Amino acid sequence: MAAGAMILVSLCGCDLFHKDKNDPMKSGGSSNSSIYEDEAVADKVEEINGYIDAYFYFETDEAMQEEAIYDSIMEGLDDPYSVYYTAEEFADLMETNSGEYVGVGCVVTQDVDMTISVVRPVPGSPAEEAGIMAEDIIVQVDDMEIIDQELTFVVDQIRGEEGTTAYIKVYRPSINDYLEFNVERRVVENVSVYSEILEGDIGYIQVQQFYENTSTEFTTAIEFLESQNVKGIIVDVRDNPGGLLTAVVDMCSYIMDGGVVCTTKDKSGFAIEEYKDTDDHSLDIPMVVLINGNSASASEIFAGAMKDTDKAEIVGTQSYGKGIVQSVIPLSDGTAIKLTVAKYFTPDGHDIHEIGVEPDYVVELPDGKLSAVNVEREDDTQLEEAVKIINEMAE
Repeated sequence: MAAGAMILVSLCGCDLFHKDKNDPMKSGGSSNSSIYEDEAVADKVEEINGYIDAYFYFETDEAMQEEAIYDSIMEGLDDPYSVYYTAEEFADLMETNSGEYVGVGCVVTQDVDMTISVVRPVPGSPAEEAGIMAEDIIVQVDDMEIIDQELTFVVDQIRGEEGTTAYIKVYRPSINDYLEFNVERRVVENVSVYSEILEGDIGYIQVQQFYENTSTEFTTAIEFLESQNVKGIIVDVRDNPGGLLTAVVDMCSYIMDGGVVCTTKDKSGFAIEEYKDTDDHSLDIPMVVLINGNSASASEIFAGAMKDTDKAEIVGTQSYGKGIVQSVIPLSDGTAIKLTVAKYFTPDGHDIHEIGVEPDYVVELPDGKLSAVNVEREDDTQLEEAVKIINEMAE
């Protein structure tokens, strides 16, 4: 890594840049793996290339073969969160976490079985207008069938030039059928915070994902609701797959009375960094946080911090359980890798990886629904319980 290079600490794709003081590559370190020095490996690669040169019918693309080598190094780690980015994919990744991007406008996630599903369409986006819905499983994009592809690669296929059309085929579990959509690619704004005042003077804030502008939007929403003298606030991070660590730390700092938001530890168990409340502001108002099985990563940091510091009651179902940290590391040629480097722990030291955050009040949605996106307000049992708790806390 070149001197002065930056590392992007990530919980759900990409987060804040910071100087890496202990980067072994800066001190002349090298890989501790012997595989690349193994003569047998080098001989086997040469043997394979010999057969390709002699017998492969089509023309070879050396640049594509080179990229495949880097992809394979990361795939060999057997970690779905550790991947290689081409220069174009890295640029797209940076764009995703900024204020806007060109695409169809749907938040997607990938399960451990590599299934890619829609968390939600962005309100007002081409995807929503076309009829794509939460829980749709993406099975084809243009001419490419989606089979075990990495999430960032699929997202890259969905995106494209403004004004072009993406063909997207999905499987919709609710009707046990496949649907096809032709969706225009447009500029999509990453508006992530929505707020309103519910009946009974209760503030409601939905945080859909954590982008660069999310903490500012969140603070603005809180200030408005307080100016309306609401009796309490419900923060809804259901179906929120995560995002920028900086955003969630800033949000927690705005609410908390001091202390640690979360701690990251490396594979040896040593603390890498404590993310502390550095904001003089704190919030003293009845609060409930809504979570579900699709609340992951940064959402779980928020819920865990609110629970451990007694700033809010947690309502819903067990969260996803992604308690590992990735760093996106830019390489010297404009490409990058994303690497799992640590676990994070809640203020009380809880390891929630593959466990999740346990709600204080376990409340299921009706009809076995796992996502709250398509649940009508009058059928939202989790929100109903949150309102009840706010009223009790405000008495």
